[in-house]
Formats: sequence, C-alpha cells, structure tokens
Amino acid sequence: MMVTILAFLLTLGVLIVVHEWGHYRVAKACGVKVLRFSVGFGRVIWRRQNGPDATEFTLSALPLGGYVRMLDEREGPVAPHERAKAFNNKPLRQRAAIVAAGPVANFLLAIALFAAVNLMGVEEPKPVLGAPLAGSLAERAGMRVGDWVQATSRDGQDWTELQSLPELRWQLTQVLSDGGKLHLSVSDAQGHGRRVLVLDTEALRGRELDAQLMREVGLGGAFSEPVLGELVAGGAGEQAGLRRGDRVLSVDGRPAGDAAALRELIRASAQGVEGERAPAMQWQVERAGQVLMLEVRPRIVNDAGQRLGRIEAMLGSAPELVTVSHGPLDSLWLGAKRTWDVSALTLTTFGRMLIGEASLKNLSGPITIADYAGQSAKLGLTQYLSFLALVSVSLGVLNLLPLPMLDGGHLMYYLFEGLSGRPVSEWWLRQLQRAGVLVMLLMMTLALSNDMARLLGLH
Repeated sequence: MMVTILAFLLTLGVLIVVHEWGHYRVAKACGVKVLRFSVGFGRVIWRRQNGPDATEFTLSALPLGGYVRMLDEREGPVAPHERAKAFNNKPLRQRAAIVAAGPVANFLLAIALFAAVNLMGVEEPKPVLGAPLAGSLAERAGMRVGDWVQATSRDGQDWTELQSLPELRWQLTQVLSDGGKLHLSVSDAQGHGRRVLVLDTEALRGRELDAQLMREVGLGGAFSEPVLGELVAGGAGEQAGLRRGDRVLSVDGRPAGDAAALRELIRASAQGVEGERAPAMQWQVERAGQVLMLEVRPRIVNDAGQRLGRIEAMLGSAPELVTVSHGPLDSLWLGAKRTWDVSALTLTTFGRMLIGEASLKNLSGPITIADYAGQSAKLGLTQYLSFLALVSVSLGVLNLLPLPMLDGGHLMYYLFEGLSGRPVSEWWLRQLQRAGVLVMLLMMTLALSNDMARLLGLH
C-alpha cells in the first residue's frame, strides 16, 4: 500500500509540475508577470517567494492538479506601469503559446521518458506464443503453439520487425482501434519454416478494447513449457504423485502443448461436476528421462462464481526474455513515434466514447491510476517510467480537448478570436464556463464510478 501511495504521489507531482512549468516558462518568455505557481488546490501548506514582485511557489492540500496565476486585468486591478505584463494585453499568438505550452510539456516529457526506456533497455518476453485460444481468430488463422512472430504488417507489404511480445500486443491494439487486418510473419521457435498468417480483425472494429475482445482474437501469451514448479504439500498434485520438474506430455490423450493449454485442461475438468474432486485424468509425464502415467484428480474450487479445477501446483517455466534497447538517436525517434501513436490512440478512444462506439468504462480516475502506478513501480524503474510516459500523454491529450476550463477550450476561444478579429464576449465566456464545469463534474463522477467498479470487481 505504501509503495502505491508513494508512486501515485510521485506520478501526480511530476506530471503537474511539468505541465504547469510549461505554462510558466513560456509566460515568462513572453514577458507576462506570473503571480503564483501552485501544485495542488485549496489550503496552502508550503510557500516560497524570493521577493514581493517575484513568483510565489506554493504546495496546496489537494494535489489533484495545479495552476499558474498570471497578472490579468480580467481578474483584478493592474497598476498602470504593469499593464504591459498582463496576460490579457499580450498578442494573440503569445497567449495561445502560453496556453498550449502545458500540454506540449507533457508530450515532451513522454518523448523523453520513452526515449530513456529505449536507451536503458528492458527485458521483455520474446514473441514466441503459447497455444491460441480454441475458436479464436488466431486459431482460425493457423497459429500454433510455439510460433515465433518475427514481424507484422498492416498491408502485407511493409513489415515491422518485432523484438518482444509487448511490441506485438501494441501493434494488435492499434489495428483493433483503427480497423483492418494484421499480417504476421511467423516461424517455429528455432526460426525455421517462416510463413505469413492473417488475423482478420476488421469484423472487430468498433468493439471495446477489453479482455473479452482479446480472448476473441486469441493470441496466446508468452510460450511457457508445461513443466511443474512448486507443489502445495498435501495438494491434489502431490497426492497424485506429481513432482517438481515433471514435464507434462498429455492429459487424457490430448497434448499439453504449453503451460497455458495445460492450465485450461485442468480448469475445464470441473465443468458439469458435483463435489469437491474432478473425475480422474490420465496424465503422461516425463521425469528424469522416463515417461510415466499418473492418475490425477484436480480439486474443485469456486473462483468468482465459477467452479474450476486446481492441482495446487505452479505451472510453467519462465518465458524466454530478450533485452530490447536502442542507440540515442533511435531511442529519441522511437520515443517521439510512441508518443504520437499513443496520442492518436487516446484521441480515437475519446472520440469513439463520444459517439457510443466505445464503452465509457474506458474512462479511469485517480484510484485506477494509483493502482497502476503502484504495480508498475513494483515491477521496476523502466516499467514505472513507461507508465509515467503513458499518463503524461493522456494528460496532454485530455487538456487539449475543446472543453471550457481545459487548455483546449481556451485555444478554441483564441481560434475564434483569430478568425473573427474579436474575442469571445463575456456573456458567452460565462455560459461556456458553466457548461465546462458541468461536463468536467460528469467526467470526474464517471471516472470515479469506474474506479470503484474495478475495485469491487464489477468491471
């Protein structure tokens, strides 16, 4: 819990400071007097100011945002000698640049973080896949257990080489969002017998990017040998005579191609069965060079309302890992490309939610962000930096939405001013501000509702 709280506070602190620093630095460069730079809202718990005319830096009690308060005649009286430093008296292009600087700072941070991860290198599973799910797109396309996906293509002509399984999943996510087909260049685990398969994901376009959709696609996880690990003392596996290190060859005559397939066979053993034990299953295992036949009766447990079989043992070997890293220039380019791709995907998701093509369950709030922050921090520095980059992109895109109270709303005001030659009237500003407050409250309520539903296991 403490790791989650600290990671969440660090995430908020970094993103808020970077965003507001963008506004602050461009405002100073344009000659605007900045009265306060605040991290958080509400009661001030810490402040620092180097002089009566200097910017006041503050930390406030509610850390869910921040602001930069500039000298502005619309917010209070301004001394005649300081009118040239007021935000409202600056040219349109400077006001627009100051407002846009916050989201731009978030995008630049994301580029730097993605580049740092690429430069540092990260160990990720090699794109050698386990068995595809039965009846899935992957199975119908001809995927087999142990297939190594070496490259992907949207059109079958221009190919992108893959280094890791997360890269494959990212390519799949983009195709599911945009529509179309995903071509896969695959071989066996040793790199022999290269062939091209096509995942026809066009029919899934417009569907919510959730676990159910991924199951319909059916790409297996990282390949893991069907080898037994630690067994629970007195558990179903140990009682059947299974031992650590046993390699499972088949179950009831069906090959156990990988750990995921074996796990599904065990889980399915409870279907239509009453009592605490599943019917006997005939396991063929290899142990110390010998092939043995064992009778295994999985224990039946209730998991979230489902009756599932368990042998009470660790299943599967660790997947093969590869170190993915790049040089400085490639890292910077890939960081910029990833930031662009994530921005486009985020904006597309917002648009699809608006027209009803994507579920509003995709909207997340601070509880989900805190949970993901803690999980990524526990996985290591590179995972946390990647998470921080993703949230920074989301914050940048969110702030550019054309909603009053957001930076994008102010930019829309300036666009109107640039096209019409006159600013938005005070009456319209008040009405749009009220509408913006209502929309933001609705979004915050929905996000918190989704957070609570995820926390309670309802999503």
